[in-house]
Amino acid sequence: MTQKTKQLDTLKTTTVNQGLKAYMLRVYQLMAGGLAVSGLAAWIGSSPTFFKLLYHINMAEQTISLSFLGWIVLLAPLALVFMFSSAVANLNPAKAQTIFWIFSVLMGLSISSIFIIYATTSIAKVFLITAGTFAAMSIWGYTTKRDLTGVGSFLTMGLFGLILATLANLLMKSPALDYAISIIGVIVFVGLTAFDTQKIRMMYQEDDNENVQKSKAISGALSLYLDFINLFLMLLRLMGDRR
Repeated sequence: MTQKTKQLDTLKTTTVNQGLKAYMLRVYQLMAGGLAVSGLAAWIGSSPTFFKLLYHINMAEQTISLSFLGWIVLLAPLALVFMFSSAVANLNPAKAQTIFWIFSVLMGLSISSIFIIYATTSIAKVFLITAGTFAAMSIWGYTTKRDLTGVGSFLTMGLFGLILATLANLLMKSPALDYAISIIGVIVFVGLTAFDTQKIRMMYQEDDNENVQKSKAISGALSLYLDFINLFLMLLRLMGDRR
């Protein structure tokens, strides 16, 4: 190999690395922005005025249930996911990003009850633990040479199992099952953080045009956002101090 060829290969590698870093930075910035929007929405949703619109409180039985509007807020993100997928598939990053922000607001409103159920200091503590765990697993997923495809497939099946178990426990109301779901959920979302990070990294292609790169980045941001939010909620259920 000639010196000129080596220089060209080095230049190409440097260009790819810089492009990949910019792409991953866009992913993390969008994800962090989504979390910030959700946190603000959750805090606003916990104010007395908004909370009464989203929830019914039974003081005698000390229970909280969703109102009609609360159910709409809870279920609306499911419809937005389909719209988001369509926007990404059609390479419409502007629409996908708009849906992402709306999704973040609704997700924040849907979890606003955590500020009523758990102490604020406890929420902050668990958030920091989640952030540290997420960062460690995301860095590992980005740097590891191991192919996590098989692990990701296994964890995805575990995720569907969690969803079914959660739906079943809405009827059973079993504290033991709820505890088990939380433990397994932590394991699943810790693993998915590493898997999704690797998948997002592998999706990067140097020759992608701007719309393709933006669409991939927004899609990746949503995946990591969901991993973080769910990991946080699972840890909060396990470690949170109730009021």
